[in-house]
Amino acid sequence: MSDSSTADEVVSEKPKVSKIHEAVIRIAGNSQDGIQSIGGFLARLAGRSEQEVMTFMTIPSTISGGPSIFQVRLSSGEVLSSGDEADVLMAFYQHSYDNHVDFVKEGGVILYDSSHVEPREDLQEKFRHIGCPITSLTVEAIGGTAKDKGKNIFALGLVARMFDLDSTRIEGLITERFKGKPESVTETALSAFHAGHGYPLTTLAEIYEFEDPKARDTEQVVCTGNEALAYGILAAGVRYGAAYPITPWSDIMELLRRELPKYNGIFVQAEDEIAAVSIAIGASWGGRCAVTGSSGPGIALKSEAIGWAVMAEIPLLVIDVQRGGPSTGMPTNVEQSDLNIACFGGHGDSPRVVIAPSSVEDCFYTAIEAVNIARKYSTPVIILTDQAIATRIEAFGMPNLKEVCQDISPDLSPRDDHKPYDLSSADGITQHVAPGTFIKSGKYPVVTGLEHNEMGHPSGSPKMHTDMTAKRRSKLQALGRELPKPEVFGPEEGNVLMVGWGSTQGSLREATERARKTGDSISSLTIRHINPLPEGLEDIFSGFNHVFVVENNDENLYGYGQLCALLRARYCDKKIQGINKADAMTWRVKDVLDRVKSKLEENK
Repeated sequence: MSDSSTADEVVSEKPKVSKIHEAVIRIAGNSQDGIQSIGGFLARLAGRSEQEVMTFMTIPSTISGGPSIFQVRLSSGEVLSSGDEADVLMAFYQHSYDNHVDFVKEGGVILYDSSHVEPREDLQEKFRHIGCPITSLTVEAIGGTAKDKGKNIFALGLVARMFDLDSTRIEGLITERFKGKPESVTETALSAFHAGHGYPLTTLAEIYEFEDPKARDTEQVVCTGNEALAYGILAAGVRYGAAYPITPWSDIMELLRRELPKYNGIFVQAEDEIAAVSIAIGASWGGRCAVTGSSGPGIALKSEAIGWAVMAEIPLLVIDVQRGGPSTGMPTNVEQSDLNIACFGGHGDSPRVVIAPSSVEDCFYTAIEAVNIARKYSTPVIILTDQAIATRIEAFGMPNLKEVCQDISPDLSPRDDHKPYDLSSADGITQHVAPGTFIKSGKYPVVTGLEHNEMGHPSGSPKMHTDMTAKRRSKLQALGRELPKPEVFGPEEGNVLMVGWGSTQGSLREATERARKTGDSISSLTIRHINPLPEGLEDIFSGFNHVFVVENNDENLYGYGQLCALLRARYCDKKIQGINKADAMTWRVKDVLDRVKSKLEENK
């Protein structure tokens, strides 16, 4: 952001307008203040203005609320992460100021509520402080009884003024947000916005205007990762689901509960996690691939039933929106610590497919891919996303819905005969027919969680168990041979390859770009297909001196995280090493590069 004014400057009636390429805005307050609403309005405005946008948020896990932040990075060009430093900090309280002032870049703007914040004298030269009695002015604008629900919209008006944002579009977003509520609610919100927008920022010598973004060929979609997953599930043809509420999965469940009836579908809120997954399995056996979902604690409860679906070879979509653990852990923070339970969380040999989307846009297409894999290979597929992607807002091109939407209604055409577990299949791939399908031979199959023969009838034969175990294994091996090899971001050979999965992709790519500009030989790679792994990874690893797996989980007993352990077990290559953290926050780009530098020093 431009850096041409100082804290003691006073503006004229028409302040200078400076063009900027991007800005990182961090809003800090309490969860009750509606700061997520401010960030959401800014993010959606950016998307509708064809700008790139990425957000990051933290909220307390306690019912009583507490300190919370929402960070939004707006840019006229590509955005890969939510930003390492803030150009603007909006602080509602003293703790908001004290805890986040160090995140502001030197010369940045601190916009604070002078009703609650006393800025530090020693920082007056380092940052441009702009005080505004947000709370008291909100009371004046809309009345005392509504102040707690209005000061966030007042603050939105201040930001809109500072960045010369399209106030007409923001007014439209506010009207949309309160659609269906009494008209007085919308009028109050608009009054608060106008009051904030009209406030004279007397210590701001310039306002900022974003450069025109690059023209796009398609309309943009602006949504969270959870919303993208839910709409991807609908596009994939799923019409039945069952689950139990848990943070941060619940947004997907609520969206599906609302939308599925529009497509002759249904979503059931079950009495617990075990009932939910069992209901979904029943629906899948009935002829349609169904969905269930949860977070870590719920996935643990679902594990036996998922094993049943593996044994019975039932297609099933399972969503795991990871959060901090173990146990109830940190429900509203990010962690990537469910990889082990996703891949191996079951008794006996129970192989299942695990895919980890790497962005909000990827969530939409991963849902469709997962459903198609589940149906083709008659297996449970776990989508392993996380809280950072789940709550992050991004803008991406509108999908071609005519091309991607599909109908997966069951085929009830009569069959001469049918063996759902036919061992003559070389790759182990077979599918069930939907119940009600007429089978001319009169030999109808059985579905059971017991080991079984080719018709599904229980069998205690050692040879049959060996053959069926091999069948369930070999079909996932066949999938592994079909998966595309991941693309390296940067040169395909060099000194360091950073490997990540899930929400780390953007930070690793931005770190790659930043490092290469300073002459460092660094590339990055994101692995989406975790179980089975795609073929050819060993060829990629061989082109680098060091392979560092960057994860949001603990280094565990032996110095590396969960994906790193999987890769070391698979390839037996000691140069595969872990870079881990377990602070329940996303990776900052500079922290990634600092840790890579430290790791290289250790390896000397």
